[in-house]
Amino acid sequence: MSEAPEEAGTTAAVHHVSPAEAWTKLMAGNQRFVDATSSHPNQDASRRSSLANTQNPFAVIFGCSDSRLAAEIIFDLGLGDAFVVRTAGHVIDNTVLGSLEYSVQYLGVPLIVVLGHDSCGAVTATKGAVATGEMPSGFIRDLVERITPSVLTSLRNDHTADVNDMVEEHVKQTVDRLVQNSPIIARAVASEKAAVVGLTYRLVEGRADLVSQIGTL
Repeated sequence: MSEAPEEAGTTAAVHHVSPAEAWTKLMAGNQRFVDATSSHPNQDASRRSSLANTQNPFAVIFGCSDSRLAAEIIFDLGLGDAFVVRTAGHVIDNTVLGSLEYSVQYLGVPLIVVLGHDSCGAVTATKGAVATGEMPSGFIRDLVERITPSVLTSLRNDHTADVNDMVEEHVKQTVDRLVQNSPIIARAVASEKAAVVGLTYRLVEGRADLVSQIGTL
């Protein structure tokens, strides 16, 4: 990360891309990936050099850590385009919130993306724990406990819900929690400086579908 301003009251850098423009740019990159026409932008030596002392990403992507969900690849991005935060099952903790708030407050990022995917292992483990009552060991238990409300809601809405239905519900709940738990993100959305979207990624097709939105695009 670039060095944050020393004074806590320092405002975010002015971003010249609106939430709507950032959204259009992001989804255009995903379409290129789906069509196998990726352009691999901003990956040359000159781009690398230009970012040595600054960064100006147009999106922050909070996604699952799954090895098949490499954000810069599936959205056809390059160096400096996206500020990326990843945890298994895109589970929120204070460090995640701080990272996302940094991108909004100090980098002025106009688009926050929550990125889930089908066949998610963390959600599958949670589904199993809810069904059997047996919790996994170690800190994996913490992941399962944080995903459990999404699984229970999905089952309450439809007792035949499968893992992918639960993933979609978990993405929606994650989007809501980001805005509810972070005053910094909530203010950016309320002032239309940022928008928060939830996407589910289809592993076979390579497509990212919109399932949740807070803010104007």
